[in-house]
Amino acid sequence: MNVLAAEAEINPLLPQTAEIVVALIAFGILYWFVAKVVAPRFEQVYQERTAAIEGGLNRAEEAQRDAAAALEQYQAQLADARGEASRIREEAREQGAQIVAEMREQAQAEAARILASAQTQIESGRAAAVSSLRTEVGSLAVTLAGKIVGEQMADTSAQSAVVDRFIADLEAQGQDA
Repeated sequence: MNVLAAEAEINPLLPQTAEIVVALIAFGILYWFVAKVVAPRFEQVYQERTAAIEGGLNRAEEAQRDAAAALEQYQAQLADARGEASRIREEAREQGAQIVAEMREQAQAEAARILASAQTQIESGRAAAVSSLRTEVGSLAVTLAGKIVGEQMADTSAQSAVVDRFIADLEAQGQDA
């Protein structure tokens, strides 16, 4: 009964002291291994990830600042380009107005020249017509006077004097009226 009594004293639910000692030694070794090897590795990986995230954030912020600076520069260049385009348009308008004024001036000068030339031609034509009419009127008047008087006027200077006096009388009558 000794065996039965010894077996009766051993409680299967309670571990034996040797197992507790072995478990404590194994737990200590495992704790030491985790504290010395695994935990520093986890900490190192955590630090690396933190640094990577912070670095990424810093790079993102820097990229955002660069983008904002580039946008401001682009907007400034765009404003300058718009101002330059406006200035060029204004210069083109001014040059266009100046060209129109010059062309108008040239056209007026050309019109004045053509008008003066036409007036000269008209005066020349009028003088030629008056001269031709005087000659024909004089010739007709001399012929008519010769038929009325009954003799021909042979003296050319007398004919010219009579014709000139007749035409002067006609012009005087035309001015008085």
